[in-house]
Amino acid sequence: MKTAVPCYYHLDVEVSPERVVQVSRILAAHLRYWDLETLVEPVRRGAEMLLRAIDTHATDKNTSIEMWWNGQHLITAVGDNDRALRPDRELRDCLRHLAAMSDGWGCCATGNGSKVIWFSQRARAAERAPLVPAAPAPSLREARRVPRAVPVTAPAETAPAREGVLEGAR
Repeated sequence: MKTAVPCYYHLDVEVSPERVVQVSRILAAHLRYWDLETLVEPVRRGAEMLLRAIDTHATDKNTSIEMWWNGQHLITAVGDNDRALRPDRELRDCLRHLAAMSDGWGCCATGNGSKVIWFSQRARAAERAPLVPAAPAPSLREARRVPRAVPVTAPAETAPAREGVLEGAR
């Protein structure tokens, strides 16, 4: 069964040709650790495409890579810090391939003018895991009886009711 709790991984890296292969292996190792073997190859290919495009076209090579697993979808996001790199120009071919191989993708701007490109892979029915953990199994072999009710004794002296207060209530 797949991981039942959401998982998150973040990596900051300065992109270079040799680092692309290293990052690909790191992402694959995390996916295997999360028991998501079937998603390793599509995520590796998508991340490598984006990182190689950043290495080729970007002037600022610092990027952030994030992966989120929510029990049904794996989202991989690559954020760059290059304000001049335009997805509609330099990254057009990369995004076309990314759209063909993923279940969904997108690009959004950040507050500092850079962008984040993400893509998702849906887990197939056999790989899905509920996010709500199952109830814990009882640890006792036999149930214990509920204690009997202990009779409560009344205090020895009770204060006498005031007659004037009771008569006025009638």
